[in-house]
Amino acid sequence: MQAFAPPGLTLPDSIGTRTIGEVQEVATVISGLDNKLGGGGLVSDVASPAMQWAAGLLQVQCPEHMRAELFAAVSRLGIVVGASAFDAYRHTYATQTFTFAADCAEEAGDWHLRAKTYSLLARQAIWKGEADDGLTYAEKGLVRSDRITATERAMLHTARARAFGKMGNVRDCMAAVGQADEAFEQARPQEDPAWMAYYDEAQHNGDTAHALFDLVVGEGQDPGRAARRFATAVQGHGDAWKRSRAISRTKLAALIMATGDPRQAAAIGHEALDEAGQLTSRRAADDLRQLGAFAAKHPTVPEAAGLRERIAATVSA
Repeated sequence: MQAFAPPGLTLPDSIGTRTIGEVQEVATVISGLDNKLGGGGLVSDVASPAMQWAAGLLQVQCPEHMRAELFAAVSRLGIVVGASAFDAYRHTYATQTFTFAADCAEEAGDWHLRAKTYSLLARQAIWKGEADDGLTYAEKGLVRSDRITATERAMLHTARARAFGKMGNVRDCMAAVGQADEAFEQARPQEDPAWMAYYDEAQHNGDTAHALFDLVVGEGQDPGRAARRFATAVQGHGDAWKRSRAISRTKLAALIMATGDPRQAAAIGHEALDEAGQLTSRRAADDLRQLGAFAAKHPTVPEAAGLRERIAATVSA
């Protein structure tokens, strides 16, 4: 990260509680916008300068007793900014930002932030088709798992499951889903950092369903488990998590389109498109393209053909 303030932003002469509070507040705002709107467009334009400014704070005079808190705040912002960049497919920048956030977490001695950065590095690598690297990142996040919460362990075991799913490793994927479920059953939200509140029942079901989806499509496994989990995610995600809801709905439609009734899948797909089409999320757009590809396998079903045409028009717009 470049250690200077971008145009229009001024670094303070020294670090105080107010400055740290500003970094924390900016992270919360960007995270909220990212989850509602996607990581592209205005969110990207806001996030990158904010990250530059926050990185510059690390070069400013800071009382020794506040250093850990400052590094933790900058790490948290790095996680948020990296996640938005990942969603916009700015992969090199996202990886750099996640790595920087991990370094800041280490400096702060914050195992929770460290776990989150490795979870996101894992998810990004898996999305890029680098499942083996993703598995390595997830395993790194689980180092000293006694120092992180049950919710965080569930998050990281889910990342392991998604890596194994992409590899087509049925046995290890199912085992990792089981470990994630077991950890989530032990979750105590009051023990989690406030920013882990997103990992609720809906998030857990959606994330594990993604791993199971790959086993269905690639290895011919039973689609029922994945379908039930996607449905739970769709029902549980509120408006603050529009992207997650849209993606889970899209994947549910794709699952049914590939293995079940294409008419039912088309109806769900139109609902997903209503929401995903409003997002600046390249991940959501790619999931819609996948749904369109499955719909193309039903050329004689008018509902599937209509959905495919609408996806093509929306995603290419």
